[in-house]
Amino acid sequence: MWNGVLCGLLAGALWGMVFIVPEILAAFSPVEMALGRYAAYGAIALGLMAPRLGSLFARLGRGDYAALVRHALSGNLVYYMLLALAVKLAGVAPTSLIIGVLPIVVTLMGHKDHGSVPLRRLALPLAVAAAGIACINIDAFAHASAAGADLWRTLAGVLCATGALLCWSWYTLDNARYLKRNPRFSSAEWSALYGLATGAISLAVAALAFAIWHADITGPAGAASGRDWTLFWIVNSLLALGASVIGNHLWNVASRRVAVTLSGQLILFETLFALLYGFIYKHQFPRPLEIAAIVLLVIGVAWSVRVHASEDQAAPLPHQA
Repeated sequence: MWNGVLCGLLAGALWGMVFIVPEILAAFSPVEMALGRYAAYGAIALGLMAPRLGSLFARLGRGDYAALVRHALSGNLVYYMLLALAVKLAGVAPTSLIIGVLPIVVTLMGHKDHGSVPLRRLALPLAVAAAGIACINIDAFAHASAAGADLWRTLAGVLCATGALLCWSWYTLDNARYLKRNPRFSSAEWSALYGLATGAISLAVAALAFAIWHADITGPAGAASGRDWTLFWIVNSLLALGASVIGNHLWNVASRRVAVTLSGQLILFETLFALLYGFIYKHQFPRPLEIAAIVLLVIGVAWSVRVHASEDQAAPLPHQA
């Protein structure tokens, strides 16, 4: 279990980078960022798995193809488009902390899965985490109002972040359950197949989006001066390698080694690292309510891990590959 917790922490550290990329690539649309990242992910996955593709495809059944398509859409493309748009509209902190509700949503949705800890034992850790999320949202919206930000724009960003939250909540549960039911694929193999599926869908969506929304995707006349395509591909390639290839592999390992209720809690690491990267990028220290939120989130996760550790010692989970 502790190996799973460590893998979840490292995955969160890599995933936290995705909240900063829309700030770095502000001249590009969410569609371009998503398609660029996942086209690079597919290319890297193809290069890594080329010698083994024949044997991998031979093991794939109709159900596996269906799972790869739905995971590519919900866990990658649709999720990241909504997240990038939310960051542009509402900012890094509100977006990352709305996504931070994931642990509570996933825990509540997966509390009946095998090996999950009863909700009554998680009530206090979840309450602490919820208090932390409440603190950061109060802080974010209070400062947005004080700064005279467009409330409709902020609301649109919140709705996009909520959509991303729902996408990833469903993906997290479905992916964890699928991996535990299908041990014939290693975590690395499933991550590579996931990347290939996402890359293929990205190319198809890119062709369709370019044909339909050419003006919106390429931007208004004169905007090209702020669109550094070299930077675009460098950032997206690094993001594809770190957050997608390595991060997804680490998360697949974690998903097989911990209960679904605990995997939901580990997603909080993504929120914490996103906040840390945001503060560093903007060269600012967290405000008092932000500090309180971070402390409460850390306490909530640590408490949940301890509860699961005691449960794991009392009734170990079946061995997972």
